[in-house]
Amino acid sequence: MNYEIKYMQRCLQLAQFGGSYVAPNPMVGAVVVLDDEIIGEGYHRRFGEAHAEPNAIHSVKNQELLKKSILYVSLEPCSHFGKTPPCADLIVRSGIPKVVIGTLDPNPKVSGRGVDILRKAGIEVVVGVMEEECRELNKRFFVFQEQKRPFVLLKWAQTQDGFMDRIRTDVTETPLLISNNVTKLLTHKMRSENQSILVSTNTVLLDNPSLTVRNWSGKNPIRIALDRQGIIPDDYQLKDEKVQTYIFTTKEKPNTHHLEYLPIEFDENSIETILQSIYKKNIHSVLVEGGATLLRNFIKSGLWDEANVEVSPQTIKTGIVAPLLPVLSVRRATIENHEWLFYKNPLKS
Repeated sequence: MNYEIKYMQRCLQLAQFGGSYVAPNPMVGAVVVLDDEIIGEGYHRRFGEAHAEPNAIHSVKNQELLKKSILYVSLEPCSHFGKTPPCADLIVRSGIPKVVIGTLDPNPKVSGRGVDILRKAGIEVVVGVMEEECRELNKRFFVFQEQKRPFVLLKWAQTQDGFMDRIRTDVTETPLLISNNVTKLLTHKMRSENQSILVSTNTVLLDNPSLTVRNWSGKNPIRIALDRQGIIPDDYQLKDEKVQTYIFTTKEKPNTHHLEYLPIEFDENSIETILQSIYKKNIHSVLVEGGATLLRNFIKSGLWDEANVEVSPQTIKTGIVAPLLPVLSVRRATIENHEWLFYKNPLKS
């Protein structure tokens, strides 16, 4: 195996440990290599804390060894002061003679500048090792930076005959149970991987969901709901203030510590307006969990990146009709007798 690929793979492994805790920053991993042996490694652990490069550099016990080592990092080192000092400056001061980078940073504050700082200091720089994999790891960050909107992941579960739920009129009626124990875990894993979760008014009224991560380890997503007429009751879980929550509405309501009402015109451009508002809140990804009409509106707008659809073997013959995607699945899996279909929007990839 090519050594550059070997060590970049380790960077990607480390980066994933940052999980949902670094958003809206990207997940980044770094390793320090001397004579084909890793002597230091690190990753970006949490938003606002040290980046991968200083964690890797500072983990090397004998700092003199840095002067003849190679630093591998999955994303271009930052070159600006943010919540932490520039990583590129630290690399220069450490005396590291060579840096191997997975991909350039799409952030205009950084893109290419980190590399320039290193090269001007006489450091040998290699860019583009496992670039596709490095971009895929941080697809949410790249969409946010390059398309100026949050990454959109659609998710729903449906029966074999294409229904998301039975017809219900209020919260006292039990929803149709479609997911199995394993797919429930996967749904909560998705919640932990996305910075926010979006649902419609009816979904809130009928399910009174908490929209938190309960069956997986990770940070709760920011909760976002639509409530055009301001009819979601104040005693619903969405308004318990345990998690930062935004509600799009036409009604004026007072904001509280963790609950903010965002005024919006509900028209043919609502999806784009909602995404722009989310983007301005510095939220880099949104998991859209329903209901059916909201999902269809996202599909119709074309403003979605990926979709995960669970299909159970049960049939109910009538109910809430599930949305249809205009593309074929790119991958599928069988999980406890349920199909799990993966879709990508070819116009956004």
